[in-house]
Amino acid sequence: MRHGFGLLTPVMMWRVAASLCDLGRHEMRRISDVRHARNLSRRHGDAGVVSRCFLVKGMLALGLLAGCQAAPTTTVTTASAVTASTQLAPSAVTETQTQTLTQDEIMRAMSGAIGGPYILGPNDLLGITVYEHPELSVPAPSSPIPGALITGDGTVSLPLVGEVQLAGLSVSQAEALLDNAFGQYVKGASVNLQLIKPDSMRYYLLGAFNDPGVKYPGKTMSLLEALALGGSVNMAQADLYQAYVANGDQKLPIDLHALLAEGDLSQNFVLASGDAIVVPTAADENAYVFGAVGKPGPVPFDAGALSLLQAISAAGMDLTSYTDARLSDVRVIRAEGDRATFMVVDAQKILEGQAMPLALQPGDIVFVPPTAVATWNQVLSQLLPSLQTVATGLQPFVSIRYLQRN
Repeated sequence: MRHGFGLLTPVMMWRVAASLCDLGRHEMRRISDVRHARNLSRRHGDAGVVSRCFLVKGMLALGLLAGCQAAPTTTVTTASAVTASTQLAPSAVTETQTQTLTQDEIMRAMSGAIGGPYILGPNDLLGITVYEHPELSVPAPSSPIPGALITGDGTVSLPLVGEVQLAGLSVSQAEALLDNAFGQYVKGASVNLQLIKPDSMRYYLLGAFNDPGVKYPGKTMSLLEALALGGSVNMAQADLYQAYVANGDQKLPIDLHALLAEGDLSQNFVLASGDAIVVPTAADENAYVFGAVGKPGPVPFDAGALSLLQAISAAGMDLTSYTDARLSDVRVIRAEGDRATFMVVDAQKILEGQAMPLALQPGDIVFVPPTAVATWNQVLSQLLPSLQTVATGLQPFVSIRYLQRN
């Protein structure tokens, strides 16, 4: 028999056509899968390229299929075609819980601070009226003196009673004190005190401000208004996560990051005179690592970034030959304002490449347990002595909830 299509029998021709049709369908499936893979790669930023051979085979397949509509149905099983996997490694966080300060805790922290009565101080100018005794009042009628000035030592000089200590008192407390002072000389004396000029009103703006320093606004201000006194915050250099407001040595549960970065106006409290607004620079960003590490304490961020494994390693744990640590049960406390998130992290899986790395946030507290711990109370009982050593750098939630109890 001669080799050529001209001498093929009808049955042989039919089989050849069927085989070519099956080949065409197979190539079409491959082209479809490659197109799908190319679309996925484009979606994820990879430069997928379909080879010319697929395009040539695709054109051939289209031509073959055009003449195969009348062929008998033939089922062909082929290997799986090109696929694209976009699955990410799972999170290393195995458990989270959130705690919020109670109203009692917040009120105790705010006591005498935000939104409280104005407290008199040096340079305040007062108007003092003694009922039915204008000769004892300051300023007296037709007097060029604008009022009674509280001097640097906190006293004010008044007719008949002499010097009286008023700095540190509210207006109502000062009125009661003057009632008693004048009452020793005038029966039934009744005093009215007016704050003419609150020049002792001051705020301390420290850190990443364009114009830091002590500011004397002459009136009570909200947090946003007080921030503007510093010529605005230098956002490019500021660490808002660890920024805070303090009244004396008490950090207040205010979330400056939420206010300035997220526009949460519920954090725009009215400040009291003497409040300090502290905005550390990004160069001062730290996390804190304790537990089974060689160098417990603050770990600095590098160019604004720090992962959990980097922090643990920097704190003195050799991740290639560690022995005395439970990396599968690392604890992380992330506090912001009046709340905190408590996380259990399987750092062992991160180390083995089975989970995504965990990026830390400035102010995070990391505890690497040396032994098994069942509850957060056990963790905190081991952490508290260490937290006392870095109390000034901790978030308000941690200071108020745990350190003030001890």
